[in-house]
Amino acid sequence: MTSAAQNASLLLPYLQIPPSASLTILTSVLGASTNWLVLRLLQSALSSRHAGHEPASENVNVVFVSFLRDWNFWREGGRKLGIDLRREVRDERLIFVDGLSGLFGAEVLGDRGAGNVSMKNGAAQEVEKELMSAVGMMAKGGKEVLLVMDGLDLLLAATGAEAKEVMDLVQELMVHVHATILAASADSPLMQAQNTPLEVNHAAFVVGLVHQARLIMSLRLLDTGTARDISGVLRITRGPGGGNEDEEIEEREVLYLVGGDGAIKVFERGA
Repeated sequence: MTSAAQNASLLLPYLQIPPSASLTILTSVLGASTNWLVLRLLQSALSSRHAGHEPASENVNVVFVSFLRDWNFWREGGRKLGIDLRREVRDERLIFVDGLSGLFGAEVLGDRGAGNVSMKNGAAQEVEKELMSAVGMMAKGGKEVLLVMDGLDLLLAATGAEAKEVMDLVQELMVHVHATILAASADSPLMQAQNTPLEVNHAAFVVGLVHQARLIMSLRLLDTGTARDISGVLRITRGPGGGNEDEEIEEREVLYLVGGDGAIKVFERGA
């Protein structure tokens, strides 16, 4: 089996558009980012017109918001995977909501992608309003909407929002979309120490999400330290919020290597 085929066989079942009303959680730690996983989930959702990939539903559009990376970062990452995110925006299959540039830094001039949105207010209610507007635009014509949120937990640290506020935001948005994918940090100092209000808030937010999730995809570093040929460990588990008890979700733990060109190798231990 080729490396590409092996990658596909290991990850493909978890990269498909999730079932209706479901929540998928991606967790990361410092040094084991979810960026590559987010890109591959976007690739799967948008691949119905890209040869060589399993067809996704033509009836699903994507709202993608990132509070950690700007449009140019994701556009370049998509290019390495063979996806033209600018074309997807132009064809009204994708809208990117920039939750970084307008909120936490000088807005970047240049290629932001026509049709994309830059968030101006980090208050939870305003974030919800902006995302609801984006969902409304993508739902025109009876389309289903997949909502992908990267780094929403940043609002807890950057704006002082309470965990309940941001949880309520997520739950309200979930009512209006087909399914939700959310990437958040799960570093030990934030999840285990809980000595400061931020640590308590962050842990409450992430644990609350996990309890509602159908699928949890967790990235971490090797327990034994760094290795030249292994970037980290991906653990895939069924969440308690799956709903459909008859649905089969194979839990597994695999190793992965992120190449400099954006290529990913995924393999079983000992392979």
